[in-house]
Amino acid sequence: MLKALVPVDGSAASLRAVEYAIKLHQACQAGRIVLINVQPPIDAVEVRRFMKPSEIEAMQESRGGDALAAARQLLDAAGIAHEPQVLLGPVAESIVACARDKGCDLIVMGNKGESFVEEVVTGSVAHAVLRLSPLPVTYVK
Repeated sequence: MLKALVPVDGSAASLRAVEYAIKLHQACQAGRIVLINVQPPIDAVEVRRFMKPSEIEAMQESRGGDALAAARQLLDAAGIAHEPQVLLGPVAESIVACARDKGCDLIVMGNKGESFVEEVVTGSVAHAVLRLSPLPVTYVK
């Protein structure tokens, strides 16, 4: 049975990736879908000065849960078993590590369709995942 990791950030692109994973699941009678949101580290001195580490973590967990909500609704409506999780850490590295740790067979993720210039200047999580992952990575536009 196929096990797919689908990272979401609440964007339309990530929801399209969830919809694709649903179709893939239905066509292949795949196993579970691991649904994750990764919250990057907050290093801003202004935030750390006024919030305790536990408060920052709780805020990130809440944001992550909010980002997962629409994706979870799509999977629930399709009757597909899934494992939602909020991770804290560097985004691309956390996605690849989670896929490895959960024994996933592939990663399905949205691509926001950034221009070549934007990707070169700002970098791209999708590009970094492709570079770091030993697993197949499917981009959904």
